[in-house]
Amino acid sequence: MNKSKSYSNTRATLAMAKASFRSILRSPSAVVFTLAFPLIFIVVFGFIGGGGIRVDVGVNSKSDTANPVYQALKNIKVVNLIRESEKEMQQDLVKGRIDAVINIQSTHTQPAYLVNVQYTDASRDKGGILKSILTNVLASINNGVKQGPPPIAEVKATTVKGREYKTIDFILPGQLGFSLLSSGVFGTAFVFLSLRLTLVIKRFFATPVKRSSIVLGEALSRLVFSLLGALIIILIGHFAFGFTLVNGALTVVNMLILSILGLIVFMGFGFVVSGIAKTESSVPPIANLITLPQFLLSGTFFSIEAFPSWLQPISRALPLTYLNDAMRKVAFEGATLIDVSHQILILFIWGVIIYALAVKTFKWE
Repeated sequence: MNKSKSYSNTRATLAMAKASFRSILRSPSAVVFTLAFPLIFIVVFGFIGGGGIRVDVGVNSKSDTANPVYQALKNIKVVNLIRESEKEMQQDLVKGRIDAVINIQSTHTQPAYLVNVQYTDASRDKGGILKSILTNVLASINNGVKQGPPPIAEVKATTVKGREYKTIDFILPGQLGFSLLSSGVFGTAFVFLSLRLTLVIKRFFATPVKRSSIVLGEALSRLVFSLLGALIIILIGHFAFGFTLVNGALTVVNMLILSILGLIVFMGFGFVVSGIAKTESSVPPIANLITLPQFLLSGTFFSIEAFPSWLQPISRALPLTYLNDAMRKVAFEGATLIDVSHQILILFIWGVIIYALAVKTFKWE
């Protein structure tokens, strides 16, 4: 009786978490999917994209090039001003070979200069960057005028602030998201199926250990391992390849909080897979049905805006899309968790759905 009263399920949970964490560290597949695989892509794209993204802007042949707006754009490294014929410029704009066409005219009235910009749907991301650059340029010129009305037409600001947007700023959040997806689905599915097939869980039932302690212990170990992996990925990306962390340590903390939320949702998929699979060999095919579509369609390597219009709604229905989007907004734009509440809400809804399904499919024996 005294032994029963002194038994602590909290200590049991921590003990299971510690043992599970050690087993994860000894698992080559866990290390490969959580660290090695994402880091390989980060290193490759980090070297490829080290120079930053370039915005190609065609200059209309009738544009005034002696004005302060044009001179300011010439001195911005991100902007590549192109001179070509009107016909070629329009063709390149439609095909996305250039990102915008600009035509600056002197009005001799107020405002003194009129900035006309043509954008293309084929390059929405870079168009947004150019809008932000123009906003900053015009604000700088307008602020320099001490008397009288501003000499330049006002341009509406976008979420991007003209900050240099490198390839690594897009790739790293996608690879981090995929790392969490792989760890949550494959790791959880293999662990619980193995525990069930080897009758380890059945032996636990003969002890005072609660079922919740088994689940929490495994979940805690995977959370700690994945967060360490996420931290390593973020720090290597930042210090080796200049991955943007707008608010420094605060941005890292927000990204880790999003990582916890994402991993919890993805572990739900793992519980479903472990409940459906009958043998360990059947886990990879079932898990790949969940992970591969998200890996390919959730903006891991390319913006979903580049996909055909009929495919984009499918991409926007996947949970990894919202995790990737939230990560990028937090890291590059300096968004807070409140600013990405829409993405968090979608992940929460996915969590409710997937854990409701997991309750129906998960088996202890």
